[in-house]
Amino acid sequence: MRSRDYDLEFREQAARIRTWGVGLLVLAGLLWSWCAILLMTEYEVETRVGSTKECAARLFTDRGTANEGVWAGDYCADERDWPEALAVLGLSIPVALVGTALVTTGSVSRRMSGHAQAMRELDRIAERRAKESEESQR
Repeated sequence: MRSRDYDLEFREQAARIRTWGVGLLVLAGLLWSWCAILLMTEYEVETRVGSTKECAARLFTDRGTANEGVWAGDYCADERDWPEALAVLGLSIPVALVGTALVTTGSVSRRMSGHAQAMRELDRIAERRAKESEESQR
């Protein structure tokens, strides 16, 4: 395998790694969005009698239905609980870290490959000029 072919294959692999990283970062963003929806939106629950009850958002309540509902026998307390939102947030952290690592690795690999190619080209130009200079001095 020639060095040019190897370099092109290396760049394609780096691009694939970076693409996987971007995909994982998008997934982490979707998980963060889901966590935000769970915490910041109002919701409705169905009661035992078949009617619905409106519940305040988990994050924006101050002694409201979502926080003190357990003691009052409220239906809102059990519908959206903190562990669910924190589990989604906790799952997003390793996904985001791996995605960041892959994007960084892929980007740096491509940049270093491009830099190495530019350095080889500069060396070839310098060698040609040196050879031309030697021939002109003869």
